[in-house]
Amino acid sequence: VSPGQGGQWAGMGAELAAACPVFAARLAECGAALAPYVGWDLEQVLAGAPGAPGLDRAEVVQPVLWAVMVSLAATWQAAGVTPDAVAGHSQGEIAAATVAGILSLDDAARIVALRSKALLALAGRGAMVSVAEPAAVVRERIGRWGVRLAVAAVNGPAATVVSGEPGAVAELAVACAAAGVRTRAVPVDYASHGPQVEQIREEIVAALAGITPGPARIPMISAMTGRWLDGP
Repeated sequence: VSPGQGGQWAGMGAELAAACPVFAARLAECGAALAPYVGWDLEQVLAGAPGAPGLDRAEVVQPVLWAVMVSLAATWQAAGVTPDAVAGHSQGEIAAATVAGILSLDDAARIVALRSKALLALAGRGAMVSVAEPAAVVRERIGRWGVRLAVAAVNGPAATVVSGEPGAVAELAVACAAAGVRTRAVPVDYASHGPQVEQIREEIVAALAGITPGPARIPMISAMTGRWLDGP
């Protein structure tokens, strides 16, 4: 299972790259695939080298996480771990599709890099918060905010992420606190997985023209439908 943004930390993968040739080799392949689309070096970012951009930027952390996840999968497979299926959440679906063989390394690198850059157009206009309640309860709770808020992700039976306008997200957090419901702000300044993303739809479609998915070598489950994906 490949997660979305949020599980990163400075120095992740650095010790494994130094100790595991398989991980290091796949990481280098990912870095080469990303190079045409980013203005930074993957190895330097992971090492926290002086002058390298930090993981606080979506257009950096998302491609970096993709590279680490794809390289981890290669390491497990080299150790004899053969998955019966793969799945991913948010940008983790790009990693899952890469491992499944649906996306080539070059196509996946292009998708994760250009998709994350497109999000910059939404920066500063949104917010996200995790609410410790089931999705059905959260949908009812946010109803009074109308289109200003939306359920962005269902992370578990009692873990639901909401995205939307910053003011509305702040109001929701206050209302939850008053009701004794735990919340946690997601450290982003855009409303991912919500209606605001429609604004960059055409840009993403144009940027990713020519991507050619192939048949799955490893079965993949869609995080959107829960159904098997054949690939193309």
